[in-house]
Amino acid sequence: MKVVVQRVSRAEVRVEGDVVGRCGRGMLLLLGVMEGDGEREAVRLAQRTAAFRFFEDEDGRMNRSALEAGGAALVVSQFTLAADGSKGRRPSFDRAAAPDVARPLVDAFVRALSEAGVPTETGVFGARMSVELVNEGPVTFLLEEPRSSA
Repeated sequence: MKVVVQRVSRAEVRVEGDVVGRCGRGMLLLLGVMEGDGEREAVRLAQRTAAFRFFEDEDGRMNRSALEAGGAALVVSQFTLAADGSKGRRPSFDRAAAPDVARPLVDAFVRALSEAGVPTETGVFGARMSVELVNEGPVTFLLEEPRSSA
């Protein structure tokens, strides 16, 4: 499972022109579910994301998590994060989890992030979405949760 974490001053997602999710200061999270991922990976990655220290403290150092900085989250499912572009000119999506597997794992990630204390909104799973954001910094990270062997 992968999540692109972007520190934002604001972000919103629209479906057919209507805003379906937004956040102010916080993080835009693009979440990719890979074949073989499970609920354990979703919960662990959400907990890591909530505690990840990439907000500035009073000295300008990345020393605060979203929880400590009072940041919110906007989670957008992004199956293209599973793409493999190493061969040819067209990406392969063979590593992406099937929608019926990915949807409950996205829901588990969102639930775990909320339970950790981060106010969380989402896009619409499987919809064609327009995402608008103001990236602060810019600050962007890729976090991955390897599949557990159990």
